[in-house]
Amino acid sequence: MKKHYDKILRDCDLRISQVIHFQVTDPSNQFYGGFRDQDGLVEPKYAIFQVTDMIACYLNGDSRYCGSKDIYDRISIALNYIVRGQRDNGFFDLINCNFYSGADTAFCLDGLLPSYLYVKRLFESDKTSPVDKSMLVPFKESMESILIKGGQAMIGSGFHTPNHRWAIASVLQMLYSITGDESFQKGAEAFLVEGCDCNEDGEYAERSAGGYNKVNNNAMIMLGIASGDDSFFEPVKRNLSMMLTYIEPDQSIFTNNSTRQDRGVKVYPEGYYLEYLYMGIRFNDETFLNTACSIMKLAEEKQLSMEGFLIYFMLLPELVDFEYDTCGLLTDYCCHYKDSGIVRLRRGGYSASILKESPSFLYFQHGDFTVSMKIGAGFCEHRYFTAQSLTEQSEKKGFRLKETKTGWYYLPFDEPQDTTDWWKMDQSKRDKLIGPEMIFDVMISEVEHGIDVKIKTEGIDRAPLRVELAFDAGCRLESEYFIAEGVKGGGMVAKNGTVTATKGKYAISAGPGFGNHNYVAGKFGSQSRASECFTVYFTDFTCFDHTIFLRAVPAGY
Repeated sequence: MKKHYDKILRDCDLRISQVIHFQVTDPSNQFYGGFRDQDGLVEPKYAIFQVTDMIACYLNGDSRYCGSKDIYDRISIALNYIVRGQRDNGFFDLINCNFYSGADTAFCLDGLLPSYLYVKRLFESDKTSPVDKSMLVPFKESMESILIKGGQAMIGSGFHTPNHRWAIASVLQMLYSITGDESFQKGAEAFLVEGCDCNEDGEYAERSAGGYNKVNNNAMIMLGIASGDDSFFEPVKRNLSMMLTYIEPDQSIFTNNSTRQDRGVKVYPEGYYLEYLYMGIRFNDETFLNTACSIMKLAEEKQLSMEGFLIYFMLLPELVDFEYDTCGLLTDYCCHYKDSGIVRLRRGGYSASILKESPSFLYFQHGDFTVSMKIGAGFCEHRYFTAQSLTEQSEKKGFRLKETKTGWYYLPFDEPQDTTDWWKMDQSKRDKLIGPEMIFDVMISEVEHGIDVKIKTEGIDRAPLRVELAFDAGCRLESEYFIAEGVKGGGMVAKNGTVTATKGKYAISAGPGFGNHNYVAGKFGSQSRASECFTVYFTDFTCFDHTIFLRAVPAGY
């Protein structure tokens, strides 16, 4: 992948030319050698990633920084800073959150391992180094000290989230493969006894398509390499196969069902590049190789930086030598991931995502333009329709979401309580009077150029409901009756007709509208109107039966 390598090298050189200006070079400063991030914080993990890129370029004969004295000196003071930043007990901190953290120590060591392995290989081989190997002795010794000390700290350490287990275990297993110290292997086994949380669909427990999937995959690949056990590659295969169906028409990743901080964030798949490439080569999987090539093409088109992969291309020269230039992503599918409670549908230039147990139960995207749908209701403590079941209706070419919301009221205690203070009473001991029900039955059917959403409500009548269609802000909205600018945080009730929202090259039509009230804010506890969207409301009173269409249409319709 010589062309890929050339871009990665250019990006790494460019990154170094930028980041050196953020290195703390005042010897009197406590952070001397570290790097300030975009928030002005200086911490070892951030420095490790800069050191990794610097070492890669310093030892790469194709880099403009190869053998640079300035870069050598910067690496030296950065490694010294990292050594000082490591706790006496071996741990690293995530300074805005976690302290004495096994997981963050693992992430630090994971970032340092490729550089260490490359330098170690130079000392063990007869291959000519682009610099005097004796100059690398301080680097090697510093990195060894950091890795061994950190590895010892991680043995028996704790974690907060599922992916932390695999980050710790993979680094410990790699340290065992390097040192032969069995305490590292036993430390890894203590975490691995829980078994991998990747289900048959390829979904990890955190459902983090934009973030922690990559962390988990990286850890599983490292475990497979370090242990020689190919079974660790199986969850990676499943996840990467699933991720093929999470790519939107604009080649971003669908993240709105994540349980982590990437939820709803616009993320592109460049972080998956090496995973698709490595797994594609290792298992001769053309679909993965097509995807890796497509990701690199996307990175070039959108000027996404790929600098972090340079050290891996140096560590695994077969990545450079291997050539494959066919691009291709899945663009036509309908997948129901039952354990995750999501349907992903893609038909060329548009996609739909149906979510169980989420107020925003539907996302429809045409190109890079998205609309989401909610049904707002003020019914006792309930505020939104959140489907409790999601089933495929093959005969209707669609999916049904259902939920029954039940009201209730407290009953008085049978006996006097120890206090008359309401807030000190044990309310869990009260009997309840179970009230009326509000029943939702939503059928989403695939049709040409889009979907139909049939919403039927039963049970309690006279309740004001609203269907919220949140379009990306910056669009223009038109109907038979109005033209409006879709500003951030704005909204309107569409009483009739078809609303067509246009943004750039793409447009989405929705309708027919209905507006029988203007109660759109909802009861206390309702979510605020989406601040980054323009919301179109369709409103009515229960009980009702409405079908709303969503269509991908040409801009200027």
